[in-house]
This record gives sequence, structure tokens and C-alpha cells, in this order.
Amino acid sequence: MPDAVALQTTGAIARLLINGLQAGAIYILLAVGLSIILGTLKFVNFAHGALYIIGAYLGLIIAQDPSFGGKLAEWGFGDIGLGFGYLAALVVVPLVVFVIGVLMERFVARPFYDRPDTDQILLTYGIALILTELFRVLFGGASRSIDQPPWARGSATGVPVLGDALTALGINAVSTWRIVIILLTAVLVGIVFVLIEYTDFGLTVRAGTVDAEMVELLGVKLSRPYLVVFGIGAALAGVAGLVGGPLVNFNPDYGATILVPAFLTVVVGGVGSIRGAVIAGLSFGLIQAGLVQFGFSEWAQVGIYAVAAVVLLVRPQGLLGQEVAA
Repeated sequence: MPDAVALQTTGAIARLLINGLQAGAIYILLAVGLSIILGTLKFVNFAHGALYIIGAYLGLIIAQDPSFGGKLAEWGFGDIGLGFGYLAALVVVPLVVFVIGVLMERFVARPFYDRPDTDQILLTYGIALILTELFRVLFGGASRSIDQPPWARGSATGVPVLGDALTALGINAVSTWRIVIILLTAVLVGIVFVLIEYTDFGLTVRAGTVDAEMVELLGVKLSRPYLVVFGIGAALAGVAGLVGGPLVNFNPDYGATILVPAFLTVVVGGVGSIRGAVIAGLSFGLIQAGLVQFGFSEWAQVGIYAVAAVVLLVRPQGLLGQEVAA
């Protein structure tokens, strides 16, 4: 009996960790993109949630063959799905959203780098509203979801080696897709972290963050690294929309819904800190998963804001943020 109780307890803890990691993965993908843009370029991008929606709808069109309402249906283009599968979407979506991010940096963000934060917020919030209404007009307001790819359906306990490990931990069933999201997020964030922290490109970006004028005087043009950073941040938001699509129904308004906890993750983790964004995202995911698992699902979202308030009262600069001298 004690062994059974211990196995049951271990299973509950392991299930909490997996669910928390999966929930936090979406926040992390969004927050890391936001954090490197805000920390490096000092640009407040309230259109980041719209990039999430672009990734979700683009992934739906590439992976499946859905039927849309709205103006597309009126114009005879309601069935524009390509049906190429999820792996194709996983390749195409980040590339397309990266290009969109590059164009945003060049024609939207760059002219506003020296403008007040309020100007940047008004500009990007206006763009987000325009994109939201454009998607509503074109695709209709119905909620959508992306089908899980066939290779990621079912329980992960049927996967060799991984299934044995989960069974040993007392987990009888966990979605394979949850494991895929956790691994994919870890790989992408790891690549971005190495790029920013351990390459010459990252050194240039970090030096420009500290003293852009001095870096320019040394003959290094920061416009190109900044272009790439903005594109990477946008691509991560697009991937977040793609991997979140099979988990949560989305519509044109969902970008604004997901933007608030994403910004909160950045602030709690510390602006510009990839490590901080990861820690804050994981913390939020575990809080949500814990409240749901223990029967307090209606408090899941409230719990995030309560913890964020406590953290920011103790450390206004965030968990790993740098305190700025007045």
C-alpha cells in the first residue's frame, strides 16, 4: 500500500510538471520574442499578439484544408487550405512571420525608436486593431483550431523509452502533443539563447543595448542586427500561434487575449532577460496547471496576476532584470 501511495503521489507531481511545462511553453515562446525586442531595441510592440494570430491562421491554411467564412467565402476563396501537413507549416510559418517581422522593423519600428513609449504603444496597438479587423473580415469571427498531426496524437505512454519512463513515474496517460510542445520550445529557446549569449552577433546586439552610439562609432552598423532580432522575435510569436493552435481555439480577438500574460511574463522575468522569461513562463504555467489539477480552474488566470503582483512588489525590475539607476 505505501508503494502504491508513493507511486500515485509521484504520478500527480509528474503530471503537474508536464502540464505546467506545456502551459508555460506558449508564454515562453511569446515572452522570449517580446523580451529580446523590448530589451534590445527598447521598442514596445503591442502588435505581438497579432503575430501570434498570423502564425495560427497561416499554420491552419498550410496544414489543413479548412473552409472559411467572411469575405474570402464571398469572393469564392473560402476553401484556400493547402493541406500540406503540420511539418510543412512548422517550416513555413516561422519563415513567413520572420519576414513580416523584418518588414515591421524596417517600416514601423525603426522610425519610432527615438519616440516616447506612448507613441510606440499607440502605433502598435493601432496596427493590432487593424490586423484583428482584417482577419475578422477575411476569415469571419468563428473560433478555429488546428488538428494535431497524426504522429503526435494519442498517449505518450505508447512511445518507446519515453512511455516506460512515464509509466515508472506513475503516469498512465499524457498527450504526446504536450511532450512535443515542451521539446520544441526547449530547442527553439535554446537556439535563441545561444545566438544571443555566445555568438559575435549576440555580442554586437548586447553591446548595442548598453551603448549604441559607441558601437556605431566603432564602425559596426546596428541596423542589420536589430532587423534580425525583430524578425526572430516575430518568428517565435508565429510558432507560438502554430503550436498553441491545437490546444486552444483561436479567433481574430485571441491575439489581444494572449498578449497580456505574455507582457506580464516579460516584466516578471525581467525585460531583456531570456532566462527570466523562461523562469516566469514556467512559473505561470505551473501555477495554472496546479490550480486546475487541484480543482480551482476558475482561479487559474487570477493566480498568475496575484503572483506577478507579489513578485513586482518585491523586485520591481523583475526576477532577473537589471535595476536601472535614476
